[in-house]
Amino acid sequence: MNAPPPPATGDARRPGGDAAGAAGPVAGAASKSTDAFRTIGELSAELGVAAHVLRYWETRFPQLRPLQRAGNRRYYRAADAALARRIHDWLTNQGYTVKGVQALLTREAEGGAAPAPAPAPVPSQATPPAPDAALLAALSAVRDALHEALDADAAADANGHET
Repeated sequence: MNAPPPPATGDARRPGGDAAGAAGPVAGAASKSTDAFRTIGELSAELGVAAHVLRYWETRFPQLRPLQRAGNRRYYRAADAALARRIHDWLTNQGYTVKGVQALLTREAEGGAAPAPAPAPVPSQATPPAPDAALLAALSAVRDALHEALDADAAADANGHET
């Protein structure tokens, strides 16, 4: 009888790696220096977006230009990574659209400073102003007149009269 094959522990794409770890977060990204190049996988894991989102941003924001090596491997410089973080913040946290971020980056490139992040709106804690007494009296009179009209109509229907 033949013995069953040993369980597969390696991934052909990465020597010594396993298939489960290949799709997980990149382990070495957190230990890199701030000036080190980041791969698209490392930067996408840091930002919490898919790699195709970063590639899309490259098409929409000409300022975001990572180095591309053989096989179109992208390597983001520290400045590119910082720009990607700002774009991500503007799009996800501050509510800008892609066109809005394009305008901000264009204005910034022309020498104008990008706006400071807008503070989060604070819900109003103030109580509404007290209504005008004359207005309340007029509204109460209208309500009472409507009640009387409805009561009269209901009484006419009960007596068999058409309205």
